[in-house]
Amino acid sequence: MQTAPVSPEGPPTWRSRERILHAAKTLFAERGYDNTSTVAIARMAGTSESQLVKHFGSKEGLLEAIFDDGWAAMSEGLLALQGRPGPERLRAMMDLVLRRLQHDPELKELMLLEGRRVRKEGHMIMLTRGFLDFVGSIDSVLEEMRAAGRLRPDLPVEVARSALMGMFEGLLRDQLLARRANYHASYSDAQLRQVFDLVLASFILRS
Repeated sequence: MQTAPVSPEGPPTWRSRERILHAAKTLFAERGYDNTSTVAIARMAGTSESQLVKHFGSKEGLLEAIFDDGWAAMSEGLLALQGRPGPERLRAMMDLVLRRLQHDPELKELMLLEGRRVRKEGHMIMLTRGFLDFVGSIDSVLEEMRAAGRLRPDLPVEVARSALMGMFEGLLRDQLLARRANYHASYSDAQLRQVFDLVLASFILRS
């Protein structure tokens, strides 16, 4: 006996907030943020625009909640990495993000294609709390490496972090574009990890 597919609105036991998040993530990934209206989101979620505003304030607040929920899902895994040596922990953190985005392709698409786009509301680039917490975690690892004499002294922590994260995000985005738009970036996840390791190794002082 086959199980009936779950509708875009989600299981009937979901609360209004969960249904709205699910519908918004689906529509944003399919149509793009700018081409998705709050009316369409509320309709797919089986609720009203007033409920959307009650929970999230605006469409921008809804996108921010999607990102923060995505980062929150990774937070437990990040805590489990505490105590590992700095370079090993950085590799594991990036691998955790990679596996999470592989598991949730809609979130991957939104984070890589919508996460750094300038919004009309205030002309600001969205930096969510979850993302900034992740940045803080990487900075903490790099600071520990510096204190232990493992990080090159001529390399500021902020430069090392931005180089690692920018490279990782760019590699993931180009990989996504290769699958969506025939962009020439047909490398594997293993090759992505290899490049990350090579760059990280260039920042480390050998004992």
